[in-house]
Amino acid sequence: MEQIRQPKPRPPVTRKPSTKRLARQIANYVIEKKAYDVLIMDLRKLTSMTDFFVLCSADSGIQVKAIVDNVEEKMKKRRIRAWHREGYQNLKWVLLDYVDVVVHVFHKDTREFYSLESLWGDAKTEAIPDDEDSPLEKSP
Repeated sequence: MEQIRQPKPRPPVTRKPSTKRLARQIANYVIEKKAYDVLIMDLRKLTSMTDFFVLCSADSGIQVKAIVDNVEEKMKKRRIRAWHREGYQNLKWVLLDYVDVVVHVFHKDTREFYSLESLWGDAKTEAIPDDEDSPLEKSP
C-alpha cells in the first residue's frame, strides 16, 4: 500500500507593512522621545532611492541619541533592522536607512543649515503633530 505524503504546513503569512504606514509608525516613535517638526516626505514620484523620508528635530545631542535609540529599539522588536546608520558619533544629523524609509534625526541648527525640505521641495509632505501640537485636549 502506497503512503500519501501530506504537504508541509505553510508558515503563517505575515504582511509587510506598507511603506507609508511604516513611515507614520516611525514618526510616532520619534515623537515618543519629544522630537518636533516631524515631517514625512513622499519621494516615490521623484526618485527610486527610497519611498519616504521621515525628518525630525531635537534640541541637543542627548535628545538626538534618545530618538535614534528608540527608533532602532522599536524597529528591532518588529524584526526590522536598519540597512545603514550614519552620523551617530557626532549626533548632529543621524541617518537611519530602512531602504524604503530613511529617517533623518537632526539637531535643530543642522536641520536649518542643510534644509532637506528645500532640496526635495517637489515632494509631497505631511506634517505630523507632536503632543503639544495636538488639537485634542488631554485629560488630567
